[in-house]
Amino acid sequence: MVIKAIIFDVDGTLADTEEAHRIAFNRAFAENSLDWNWDVALYGKLLKVTGGKERIQYFVSDFLGDCAKPENFDGFVKHLHQAKTAHYTAMLADGRIPLRPGIKQLIGDARAAGIRLAIATTTSPENVAGLLEMGLGKDWESCFAANGCGDIVPHKKPAPDIYHWVLGKLRLAPADCIALEDSENGLRASLAAGIKTYITTNHYTRGQDFTGAAAVFDDLNDPGDFYHAVGLAPPTRNHPA
Repeated sequence: MVIKAIIFDVDGTLADTEEAHRIAFNRAFAENSLDWNWDVALYGKLLKVTGGKERIQYFVSDFLGDCAKPENFDGFVKHLHQAKTAHYTAMLADGRIPLRPGIKQLIGDARAAGIRLAIATTTSPENVAGLLEMGLGKDWESCFAANGCGDIVPHKKPAPDIYHWVLGKLRLAPADCIALEDSENGLRASLAAGIKTYITTNHYTRGQDFTGAAAVFDDLNDPGDFYHAVGLAPPTRNHPA
């Protein structure tokens, strides 16, 4: 298999963002006079739903019982999510969310080898831009041939829509690409699109079902193991991790 493109998930894959998202949600709740608190255990359960707005809706419907919803519930959820995004991007701007070990090196090595890169994520464009500008610099967009994020497709992961969109932008077949994901939902989405998928786990996803993954890694701290698994030639020069 000749790899023509690597498609990256973002949250939990490029960076350990989930804890920052959890904190940002709680800050948004507090500033809106809500007594909700998502602790680590609860947030782990909520992560089975992809998308921040969808996660709030799921929490209200499945965890708050007969709680009365605001008349304009969709507007309420959108407002909460916007407040959460503001807190999250502030944490990004403070440099509190670095890229995971090995990610910057992988991106540099792949580009040097002529492999195209793309993003397939449910997170918002603002979150993606904030994270990658801090991690890769202001010209981060030049690293990626396609940037699939947010609400640009009708259905979020585990539906394969975002991967189909990215493949269309790349004008590549699924067999030409590999995906790098961190979660079961992400894996289901990429596999449904026919893309060979590798997993890097994190605290929230370590116990999930990764049946069908080509390989599972704790991290990419030693990218050589990943290169060997996917069949890439060892890099001829190093990039900062």
